Amino acid sequence: MFRTALRTVLAHKARLLMTVLAVMLGVAFVSGTLVFTDTLGNAFQNQSAKSYKDVAVGVTSYDHRDSGEAGAEKSTPGVSQETVGKIEGLDGVTSVTGRVSGFAGVADPDGKLIGNGWANTGSNFAPGKDGKDASYAFTEGSGPTKDGEIALDKATATKGKYTVGEPVRVATNGPVKEYTLTGVFTTDDGEVNAGGSLVLFDTAVAQKLYLEPGFYSDLTITAAAGASDSRILDQVKPLLPENAEAQTGKQLASDQAAQIKTSLESLNQMLLAFAAIALFVGVFLISNTFTMLVAQRTKELALLRAVGATRRQVKRSVLAEAAVVGAIASAIGFVLGIGLAVALRSVMGMTGARVPAGALVISPTAVGAAFGVGVLITLFAAWLPARRAAKIPPVAAMNSVHGVATTKSLVVRNSIGGALALLGSAGIVAGAAAGSEGRMLIGAGAFLAMVGIIVLIPLLSRPVIALVRPLLHRVFGVSGKLAGLNAVRNPRRTGATASALAIGLTLVTGLTVLGVTIGQAVDKMTTDNIKADYMVTMAAAGDLDQTALTALEKAPGVSAVSPQQSATLEIKGEFRYASAVTPGDIEKVINIASVSGSMDTLAQGGIAVAEDTAKSNGWKVGDTLPVTFSDKKKGELKVGATYKKTEFLSPVLMSTELAAAHEPKPYIPEVWVKMDGGASAANEQALVDSLGKNPAITVMDQQDIRNEFGGMINTLLNIMYGLLAMALIIAILGVVNTLAMSVFERQQEIGMLRAIGLDRRKVKRMIRLEAVVISLFGAVIGVGLGSFLAWAIGQTIKGEIPGYALVIPWDRIGLFLVLAGLVGVLAALWPARSAAKLNMLTAIKTE
Repeated sequence: MFRTALRTVLAHKARLLMTVLAVMLGVAFVSGTLVFTDTLGNAFQNQSAKSYKDVAVGVTSYDHRDSGEAGAEKSTPGVSQETVGKIEGLDGVTSVTGRVSGFAGVADPDGKLIGNGWANTGSNFAPGKDGKDASYAFTEGSGPTKDGEIALDKATATKGKYTVGEPVRVATNGPVKEYTLTGVFTTDDGEVNAGGSLVLFDTAVAQKLYLEPGFYSDLTITAAAGASDSRILDQVKPLLPENAEAQTGKQLASDQAAQIKTSLESLNQMLLAFAAIALFVGVFLISNTFTMLVAQRTKELALLRAVGATRRQVKRSVLAEAAVVGAIASAIGFVLGIGLAVALRSVMGMTGARVPAGALVISPTAVGAAFGVGVLITLFAAWLPARRAAKIPPVAAMNSVHGVATTKSLVVRNSIGGALALLGSAGIVAGAAAGSEGRMLIGAGAFLAMVGIIVLIPLLSRPVIALVRPLLHRVFGVSGKLAGLNAVRNPRRTGATASALAIGLTLVTGLTVLGVTIGQAVDKMTTDNIKADYMVTMAAAGDLDQTALTALEKAPGVSAVSPQQSATLEIKGEFRYASAVTPGDIEKVINIASVSGSMDTLAQGGIAVAEDTAKSNGWKVGDTLPVTFSDKKKGELKVGATYKKTEFLSPVLMSTELAAAHEPKPYIPEVWVKMDGGASAANEQALVDSLGKNPAITVMDQQDIRNEFGGMINTLLNIMYGLLAMALIIAILGVVNTLAMSVFERQQEIGMLRAIGLDRRKVKRMIRLEAVVISLFGAVIGVGLGSFLAWAIGQTIKGEIPGYALVIPWDRIGLFLVLAGLVGVLAALWPARSAAKLNMLTAIKTE
């Protein structure tokens, strides 16, 4: 029977091609994901091990002085030079290297920031006795040794077209400053590899910029040959301040490797989830293929039964065919997956992220998963067709070309499908009613509902397609009428074909409806709350220096300026976040709806409280509240006003003057600016000029602000669309496969139609219309279910998004339906051409 199965596979190569493609694509996605993440993880872990190779002990400190914690004012800013000297004197220690770091952005020749902002770093050049810093290999020049000098990583110097001796404009959190480039170096620094930049300053300069003179945030301790790392660690720990911790180099490398593994797991799981969706869609294509093959080979299988083959042997024969197909597809898919992993690595390089060099890692897990998934999915999909093949009675099979489903089997199928769909729908509705706690229930309900709809699709196909049959007949004549009849002739085949498209469109529609709804809510929140013409922020979500606020206040054409300065208060023993703003100007840049009292009291040393916060604490205008400030000083503040909550401000407002008395180093994430004449190119340039053309500071108008918040949603949607494309491609292959095999088994019918006068053009039209009807049927099911799921998920998140209201993007849904119809037309090109080319006499004689 195995030889028979193998011969059958070889005899039906063309008919099994689409199945091979479906499995191949799914396996390529799985194996490519595993090889890519294994390779990436191995490269970063090797880099990590290399960077800690000569490190005996590493020390990291945390500056808690501004955290608001009890006793935090006694905390030091880092590890002092005095402590470094004590560590250098320990037995076994050969050297101690101190580091400080913070943000540093380099301007290109056009004044734009080089790098991605969040990975733009500044640190210190720390030479040893030989005048070299072991962490950096200089390709040109040398490290900085005094104020006014810097060194750049090679990639940044290349992008900026800088050579040694030239001036370079560098921005930190303060005003932009010009430095002389003394050297260019290479490094394995992770921030640089992620597409950022690294600027090295002289140690004293870096300490002044990022910490305090004489202090370091990190230490790297090397040991003499034979010295015990753990013994040095035990000696170092008692010397460190409370806000510093020490670990051996091996521990640090191990921790970093674990962090890399954890960070890659989320990427791995996301990609594998989309691979699972693609394979799930592929199940329908595979099952459909084997169902049609079994129907077409009814007489052949009957002969096997007649000459002594048992039901079990027939079933095994079909499953053996599936195993051979799955193995072949898995082998090809695995090779493609390796190519996909290499391509993904190259794409990362093209986007600016530099992946450390390393060999391609092909683990046994990746190999086992690829072949296991491919073969098992194919066997699973072919199990029902194999079971049906085994049940064909020899005599009945000899007299019938197609096995007809019994009434009992259809009743059982539809009953199960109806029960699953109802149960799933109930779960979705219950999850939506439960709010944020109901997301898991919605997920389970969605799975049951989708399975139920898929089971019911053959039943639904008849009445739904019957609605459009009259239209097809009127518009396209006899070709339209025949197409409508063919689409419902075999409901199971139509259902299996439409199911693949329905799954893909369910996910795409659900994501689109949610994305558009959230995007419009965010957009409305922005336009309703922001009066300012511009928002000024720092790259890497950093904080602006006080000098930037002062410069904006003095810029020509500015009518109102207010920072949204972060501050902290302890009111009646409870920690509260506050926003320090400019009294009088804040109402001109942010739409604050006053509920009671007057915002003018901010200028008099009072505070304003969000309405819901005031209600929950029983506060009202006129109340005097005991307060502990971040510097631990105590006082009393009067509630001068309450206002409606806004997402752009904290629930407590105070004046910048009041905050300045207790916040020696203000944290200013953003500044809002209103200008005479509104937003214009001239006004924007005036702000840029006032800030010294600082490349690290971004000036955004209202449209930029809306794009900033909504752009993340659109980017995420585009990524999701790209990943779901694999499932949609497999669904399209399913349509092509169904039509091609349908044409093959209807050769006699098509030959007869040609013989009685249906010309080739009308035959092509009939096949194309059949494909369009099936595709649109699946698309409509998917759009309906996807919109329902989007509504349910929206109910669980609307409390977290102000102004959330479900939006059905009819334009995009219309586009999806048009694309589904286009898919049908494209999928029918080859089958329609084959049908039109059939020789009518040969077709009539064909059995």
